[in-house]
Amino acid sequence: MAGTINRDDIAAVRERAPIEEIIGQHVALKSAGVGSLKGLCPFHDERSPSFHVRPGAGRWHCFGCGEGGDVIEFVMRMDGMPFAEAVEYLADRAGVTLRYEAGGRRGSESGSSMRRRLLEAHRVADEFFRAQLAGPEARIARDFLRERGFDKEAAAMFGCGYAPQGWSHLTDHLRKNGFTEPELKASGLVSEGQRGVYDRFRGRLVWPIREVTGDVIGFGARRLHDDDQGPKYLNTPETQIYKKSHVLYGLDLAKSTIRSERTTVVVEGYTDVMACHLAGVSNAVATCGTAFGEDHVKVVRRLMGDTGQTQLKVGSHGAKVVFTFDGDEAGQNAALKSFALDQQFLAQTFVAVDPEGMDPCDIRQRDGDDAVKRLMERRVPLFEFVIKASLSIYDLETPEGRVAALRSAAPIVAQIRDRAIRPEYARRLAGWLGMEPADVLRAVSQSAQRGSGASSSRRPTGAGGGAAGPQQAPPTPYDDGPPPMDPETGQIATVVASRPNPRDPVVRAEALSLGVLLQAPKAIVEDAKAWGIYGELARDAFVTPQYAQVFDAVVAAGGPAEAPADWVGAVVEQAGPDLTALVSQLAVTPLPHDKPAEAGIYARSVLARLLDNSLTRKVADLRGRMQRAGAGTEAAQEAFAEMIRLEQRRRELREG
Repeated sequence: MAGTINRDDIAAVRERAPIEEIIGQHVALKSAGVGSLKGLCPFHDERSPSFHVRPGAGRWHCFGCGEGGDVIEFVMRMDGMPFAEAVEYLADRAGVTLRYEAGGRRGSESGSSMRRRLLEAHRVADEFFRAQLAGPEARIARDFLRERGFDKEAAAMFGCGYAPQGWSHLTDHLRKNGFTEPELKASGLVSEGQRGVYDRFRGRLVWPIREVTGDVIGFGARRLHDDDQGPKYLNTPETQIYKKSHVLYGLDLAKSTIRSERTTVVVEGYTDVMACHLAGVSNAVATCGTAFGEDHVKVVRRLMGDTGQTQLKVGSHGAKVVFTFDGDEAGQNAALKSFALDQQFLAQTFVAVDPEGMDPCDIRQRDGDDAVKRLMERRVPLFEFVIKASLSIYDLETPEGRVAALRSAAPIVAQIRDRAIRPEYARRLAGWLGMEPADVLRAVSQSAQRGSGASSSRRPTGAGGGAAGPQQAPPTPYDDGPPPMDPETGQIATVVASRPNPRDPVVRAEALSLGVLLQAPKAIVEDAKAWGIYGELARDAFVTPQYAQVFDAVVAAGGPAEAPADWVGAVVEQAGPDLTALVSQLAVTPLPHDKPAEAGIYARSVLARLLDNSLTRKVADLRGRMQRAGAGTEAAQEAFAEMIRLEQRRRELREG
């Protein structure tokens, strides 16, 4: 069993692991103010970005679903890794050598988690297949690639390999590398028969399927030999690390272009991905043995930062998804399925279909790289393609055919998400049918009304029995306060009966003050006035119970002057698990200032406001004490003297 990882090494991983790069592999991050980034949350489906990352603090938080933490917790949550494995994975990325207590060794050396072992098995298999491609038996695979326009360099670029004929070449190789029978079965690299396990891929051209990080998690294999009775394409089965509904072939190579151009091209096969990339269309991806589905949509949306910028013409700067299909019936059916998914995209979706029904690989092979680019340039909106496909089965030369076509196409136009575009397509439909626009608009409107009624009847109900409205991200801590504390347990109340007024300036001041304490400790220490104000603060400066507890954790962690490299992590450790999400939330929410050089001045103003509020409450308490004590009494005089002192301090704060 592996020993416990040294705490200092874990802290070094948190400090050195590039959180923006790790998260950026899964989410397109954009600037959200000084030192802050934001994007679409990878842990829940959302239409506007509420996922924030603050590299300087080493924290992330989603204001939509409430998830948050440090870089280790992101990897654990995103990739399903246990803590130790996530630390080891990040240590490799950050160049940190881990030490293990109690004589333990690194997990991969002591047979730790299955996931790590499966990734290692696929790495070994990938090297094996690549090496086999150069052998004499693999000539048939090399010929297949060459005939489709892929030379040796192209094969190496995409990691193409060859699975030799026979029953146990890869199995024996993996066993020699120390993999056990249970690991082989769990990997998906072998099949199991009455006599034991044997190679799943035999006599086939092989493509490695990688996740966005670049790790090989599966393979796709093409039949080459005439005596192979298996399917034309054979893929890795579902395993712990390979979920075909979440995987897109070529995403590891395409992700940079997808982010920068905010455009994704979805093709139908491995060779089409290769052809597109070699032709300069480097944002092409393909599904792996399954149709493009909802989970693929989520992956693509996050990478593109698909937040719904309206697009009224081809070539605008919003996010775009381009599907390529064959022009036959199967291609039209695929387009119809994609149209159903279109409602989940906020990006505009297009279809690129070659008039002769050729796919990108065939086009490149016959007409060259520029022809592939021209195919993408000739894309048409998915709406138009689907509508015309529905019209193609009717005889538009007859009145009966036109009416039947209208009845078929009107519901499609009515489904168009953007209501500003819907009337335009209704008018186009009228032109394609040769009918009066008013008649077509009326038919579309009626279809939309029928569809709305049907969707209303199916709408899920909330706890109160009424229709559940759209999910909205809860307000940030600077707009609203945290939930109240349970007075008996001291924990966050399970049912929130009431919340601080979101427009309450006191609540806002408390949240902003904790924000600067967590995000700008150095600026506070370096600004003499800010540091002096911090020294005057006490727990009673916070009227919101959770914020008071976070302040206690700040003090317990040593305060800004003692802030370690992982300052937020130190505060989290002192705050405890019940407040971890709140600390992350405060640590990543962008502060409303945009000049790093003035961070100290800003921190001073925020802390001064908090102290001013505290002094105001104390002055009010002293006035009450004077009244209760009675005029002229010693207690009243003492209260008056203290009140004068506090009022003087308030004036100093307000004068700056």
